[in-house]
Amino acid sequence: MLTYSKDMQNAALIVIDVQNGFDDPRWGARNNPQCESHIIAAVDAWRNADLPVVLVRHDSTSPTSPLAPGQPGNDFKPGVAGTAALTISKHTNSAFYGDPSLESWLRDNGITDVVICGITTDHCCSTTARMAANLGFTVWFVGDATHTFDRTLPDGTIIGADEVARVNMASLHDEFATVITTAQLLEKIEA
Repeated sequence: MLTYSKDMQNAALIVIDVQNGFDDPRWGARNNPQCESHIIAAVDAWRNADLPVVLVRHDSTSPTSPLAPGQPGNDFKPGVAGTAALTISKHTNSAFYGDPSLESWLRDNGITDVVICGITTDHCCSTTARMAANLGFTVWFVGDATHTFDRTLPDGTIIGADEVARVNMASLHDEFATVITTAQLLEKIEA
């Protein structure tokens, strides 16, 4: 069994929307091809240290979405599925608006810190991080364990996924969260 540093003793790893449906080409070009391997490394370390893992699944209400319940895309990606202290189903961007209640579960279990990774950097991960901070939790945002897609402005200008991710992490850091890398997170889980 692994041990963990003091600042992770009351932390839960929140793994957001790491689902097969995000491999669908309709989402467009993405960044960070190492995202899933970083998420799996974090999940494995967390589980080995016997720390709580929360899996969040987006259950789209659109029947044509690859994330709709009953579709193969709704399933968690390999390496993420497995033991979880809590599994949340949501229909919005924030894991705090899912079922069961993430906030209630965190408070009932004395969890003060949340470590966020998943898909996408700028939507569900960022929204959850911002809400967690506003609710008084300490937030660790594992930037290289997230990915996003190119985004298009109303005038048709495309902003590349790398730039979208960088701007979002800059906006989060020191305001809503401490942005860290997977390597920095794993240093907090000591052999």
